[in-house]
Amino acid sequence: MKDKIHKILFVLKNISLPGFDGQPIFDVFSFLIKSLGKSALTVRASSIAYNMFLALIPALIFFFSALAYIPIPDFTHELLKLLKEVMPVNAYLTIRSTIIDIIQHKRAGLLSFGFISTLYFATNGMNALITAFNATELTYDNRNWLQRRGVAFILLIIFSTLIIVSVALLIFSQSFFNFLMEQDIIKTKILLYLLILAKWLIVLSSFFFSISFLYYFAPARKSKFRIISAGSTTATILVLLISLGFSYYVNNFGQYNKVYGSLGTLIVLMLWIYFNSLALLIGYELNWSIRHTKNKKQTEALPK
Repeated sequence: MKDKIHKILFVLKNISLPGFDGQPIFDVFSFLIKSLGKSALTVRASSIAYNMFLALIPALIFFFSALAYIPIPDFTHELLKLLKEVMPVNAYLTIRSTIIDIIQHKRAGLLSFGFISTLYFATNGMNALITAFNATELTYDNRNWLQRRGVAFILLIIFSTLIIVSVALLIFSQSFFNFLMEQDIIKTKILLYLLILAKWLIVLSSFFFSISFLYYFAPARKSKFRIISAGSTTATILVLLISLGFSYYVNNFGQYNKVYGSLGTLIVLMLWIYFNSLALLIGYELNWSIRHTKNKKQTEALPK
């Protein structure tokens, strides 16, 4: 047994993974585990989740209020269909009637309130992410309030644009595919499956680059990470697994609504944001661990 363990350790100390900059798996994860234990990860994730949750409510109000001014046939039906597929059942049933009411009635005042509130709370959420990333590198952010808000706003625009593209693909792709089939452009199932695969690749890429841009531009210290990094890949995979696993658990085993009533939906949403915040922080910590390990070895290699 000891021989097997020694062999495994030997392999881990002598091989690297793509995106690790040639650093051994053992060295990177040794530092990562120590860093996670000392970095108050759950406290930082709670701060991010709280600010993101505050931003989410007005953002949804603004989004659904804006939809009332967009005359797209069957849009409400397609949107509800998408939400039903990706959300826990109890959460979907709770908000369904509210969404329909907001979309079907134009409210200019609600739209203005949603936009201003979204802008304020969403930039607060981005600032919480920036603070959490700076804490990982023990970096003091000497940018003034206006500069931090500016960076947060730019990141918000990039992040929102990529997410909107993903949601639009999920909502309209099926109607587009049906149109192509009616026009006899799609003649084989293989072509249809390839288009569906391409759709999901674009959606995954949008999530991936959203996270990558956050890691690259958010910290106060000029980032040495690549846009495509091991951390952003890890975070993307974790976010997908958390979302799928959490949705499955809530739909099949969760008893939130029976215990907490209508508050159960908010608890589910808050927990989902919290776990995804953890995923973002773990991905960033992995990038930092790779860079720290590389810098440490370069320093040790210098002549004394």
